[in-house]
Amino acid sequence: MSAAASRPAAWHPQAGIVLAAGHGVRMRPLTDTLPKPLVRLKGRALIDHVLDRIADSGIPRAIVNVHYLADKIEAHLKSRKVPQIIFSDERKQLLDTGGGVVNALPKLGPEPFLIHNSDSVWIEGVGANLTRLFEAWDSGAMDALMLLASAATSLGYEGSGDFVMATDGRLQRRGERQMAPFVFTGVSIAHPRMFEGAPQGPFSLNVVWDRAIEQGRLYGIRLDGLWMHVGTPEALTEAERWIESEDVA
Repeated sequence: MSAAASRPAAWHPQAGIVLAAGHGVRMRPLTDTLPKPLVRLKGRALIDHVLDRIADSGIPRAIVNVHYLADKIEAHLKSRKVPQIIFSDERKQLLDTGGGVVNALPKLGPEPFLIHNSDSVWIEGVGANLTRLFEAWDSGAMDALMLLASAATSLGYEGSGDFVMATDGRLQRRGERQMAPFVFTGVSIAHPRMFEGAPQGPFSLNVVWDRAIEQGRLYGIRLDGLWMHVGTPEALTEAERWIESEDVA
């Protein structure tokens, strides 16, 4: 990565949460004995690709939530120094994406923070996408800012898209039986206020996103580069090919 690509933005979150607690059902049989964040892509665990990108962006602390095969994730990250790793333990109950974030809020602090799926990887375009995300953040206008990829060109994605984006970046869900141009990459900035009054226990982030949409406070920016939806063993193999071809180029 070039110095320009890894240069932190003028503002960046002081913490991020890496969602690493799920069972990785679609990645079976690889995840029968291995948590999905430790599945290897180009010789490195998926979660290491994510944490490297977080470290390059200037975020000093990463909270990693764990449930399925938690001991293996903790052992893998035990010696990691940058970013600082803090675990959010969900061994007793898997809390889903929203509940997992709420459980980690005391560790994340009072300022806006990054939310990053442990399997979200991409090939950068011009500059670093996390830096672009931080530069676009506006605490006054936004409760969340999503990094979105083109549904038509993302590797391994075959759905109908997730969001329609207005010219000012505000997001709306795609309508029923409609196609939407953008898919959520699993990466966003969130303000803690978005979770005020959130449900207790397990719930999806979709609950607070829908409320933000109603209030006109969910925004997005488009990823510059190629996003890879590494959800299955077949997609993992294809992602390896794409990265290899990019390395050769």
